[in-house]
Amino acid sequence: MTYELALGDYIYSSWSLRGWLLFEKFNLPVKTHWARMKSDEFYKMLEGFKPSRLVPAMKFDGIVVQDTLAMAETLAERHPEANMWPTDPAARAMARNLVAEMHSSFVNLRSDCSMNLRRNYPTFAPSDAVLKDTARVEELWSVARATYGTNGPWLFGDYTIADVFYAPVATRFATFNLPRNDVSDAYIDAHLADPAFRRWRAMGFAQNYIQPGYDNDLPEGEWTGPKRLPANPVDAGPSENTNCPYSGKPVTDFLELDGRIFGFCNTFCRDKTVADAEAWPAFMEIYQK
Repeated sequence: MTYELALGDYIYSSWSLRGWLLFEKFNLPVKTHWARMKSDEFYKMLEGFKPSRLVPAMKFDGIVVQDTLAMAETLAERHPEANMWPTDPAARAMARNLVAEMHSSFVNLRSDCSMNLRRNYPTFAPSDAVLKDTARVEELWSVARATYGTNGPWLFGDYTIADVFYAPVATRFATFNLPRNDVSDAYIDAHLADPAFRRWRAMGFAQNYIQPGYDNDLPEGEWTGPKRLPANPVDAGPSENTNCPYSGKPVTDFLELDGRIFGFCNTFCRDKTVADAEAWPAFMEIYQK
């Protein structure tokens, strides 16, 4: 059985982030395809995922599933061992409630605060409609955390589909400096520090483009998640390693960190590591030797 997953812009596509986390966080193997949204390559990619018109879309055994909620339920059904929903029936019912509300609501938050993992706007002034949405999000988070989340950092203690669906919301709070209570602050920090999310964001920087229409004309602050190690691309080696830590292929592209040179098999592998070296265990194993 082979899953394939079509994705859009890592920096901007909140739905793509959800689709990818469904596989990454639950250790489900998948072959990913991605293309820049609204490009010719994007529509060509979707030709292989008909009848889907949007991302993410997954396919397996000739079946295409084209919505994140449908994807979540399909994967949870096919992989009960992954415990994608809470095991407790009452917690599972609440998790499904939270996911359904996220899937169908919060229109003002979505429209005014598009996901943008490159930016932080400390002076953004949310509308009353956005504040109404964020207050409802915080209410849901607080109830879930107080009732079922005391044994871990996530909504139901362990990471579940509910956290997948609220990951992009957590980034919106961070990007637009939206007001939050202590429960929300801790939950948002858990998402921003999550190694899987950090890898996604790093790959977004490695894609190296800015999609028009997502940036705001506002003063910018620093990203509120963990600070990256000060890695920088360099033109040439020699490097300490002769093979790429990810593919095992001979190195052709290089970065410098703490006066040391490391090599990678292509520019993308190098640039995702420059963006957040600590997010990549295979690289850190070499770096920490």
